Amino acid sequence: MLKKVDLTQGAIAQKAIKDAPFPAPFDPTLEYSAAVRGTWNIVNTGMLIPEAHEIFVCAQGCLRGVVLTAAEMGKMERFSSIFVQENNVLNGDMESLIIDGVSDILSKLKYTPRAVLLYTSCIHHFIACDLNYVYKTLREKFPHIDFIDCYMTPTMRKSGLNPEELMCRQLYSLWHKKDLDPKRVNIIGNNLATDKESDLIKLLSTNDLKVTEIHDCHTYEDYQEMAKGAVNIFYNSVAWPAVKYLKETYGQDYLYLPTSYNYDEMNATLTKLAQYFDITLPDYSHYQELIEAKLMQAKEIIQDAPIAIDYTVSMRILSLARLLLDHGFNVCRIYADGFEAVEKDDFYYLKEHYPQLQIFSVNNFKMRFNHYSTGTKVLAIGQKAAYFTDTPYFVNTINNGGFYGFNGILKMLDLIIEAFLKEKDTAKLVQKKAWGCELI
Repeated sequence: MLKKVDLTQGAIAQKAIKDAPFPAPFDPTLEYSAAVRGTWNIVNTGMLIPEAHEIFVCAQGCLRGVVLTAAEMGKMERFSSIFVQENNVLNGDMESLIIDGVSDILSKLKYTPRAVLLYTSCIHHFIACDLNYVYKTLREKFPHIDFIDCYMTPTMRKSGLNPEELMCRQLYSLWHKKDLDPKRVNIIGNNLATDKESDLIKLLSTNDLKVTEIHDCHTYEDYQEMAKGAVNIFYNSVAWPAVKYLKETYGQDYLYLPTSYNYDEMNATLTKLAQYFDITLPDYSHYQELIEAKLMQAKEIIQDAPIAIDYTVSMRILSLARLLLDHGFNVCRIYADGFEAVEKDDFYYLKEHYPQLQIFSVNNFKMRFNHYSTGTKVLAIGQKAAYFTDTPYFVNTINNGGFYGFNGILKMLDLIIEAFLKEKDTAKLVQKKAWGCELI
């Protein structure tokens, strides 16, 4: 029997930051998925491995989304699927279904993949499918192909590693062990490539260090060369399980160097990088002057227009909000259900200095009806903020756009100014899956 939902009761979807706990401002509840598709999923991320083929094993209903993702990327030639049906569960032949299905797919492909990313699903874990046997058999049958276990298990996304963390770890698990080269450095954990003009890459490359990201790899051999990297640098916390695994397996050291919109913090991070490699740190004071000038320019243009920021646009949305608020911008809304540990200082700074700053859930079911339209011009930084505020003036990027450091702050401010001056077709843009995938 259907029952009408009373939106005046139940979980809270909005609160002032002064009343919000860290790191999770809202209690878990029935969830809503906004019609905004710019973030990546496991299909998009897996495609970063060159010359690899993805095979998903799950029920037809579950396959719909991943098939559409591959099709929208124009990568169907690198994607296959195996349907799990009721008889496979009842008859106990799940292992045979996977082995025979993969074998049939590989025999019919027009090319021989160098690697296969095999995604099993929730049902395989519910029935205790012997996946060790499956992978052992496939590796023996196809010794010239590297197989890696990947997972599409949304029912387990709140226990253990979440799907994004697990996919990030598996993305680098196919490397063949090599001697480490102290002059080689990897940047890992990013769906978007790090900007080549960023302070991070410039500082390393100008000091005779070879910097490689998976986005630089055009062949499987290029990808395997990353195993020579003596250190893995990451600034997206989703890569924590990956760097720990790579240190245990390949002996590679790692450095966590989060980007920031705070001058002192960014300078301290770059100092840490320079000290690790025993290189001279440049003077970034000129960048700070450029940023201050750019902020003044932006303020003259945007003035007191309300600004909303959402979690998809950057790993450091509170740091960005703090920079803007401290320079007189009218940041009034933050859309996020949780904050990373690195944002703790910014959270309590904002709580003290801007206690009325409003935080909105993105996933709470009440957000289905919580759209903000005042008739005034609203600037949104991020796709979900644009969706919830019904504005055509928004910064259309994810994951900080690949920007990093002082140079990255300047480039983000350029996007903010451009977003306020030029309208976009919000409905058309936010429904496109995986921002930037058309470039892969």
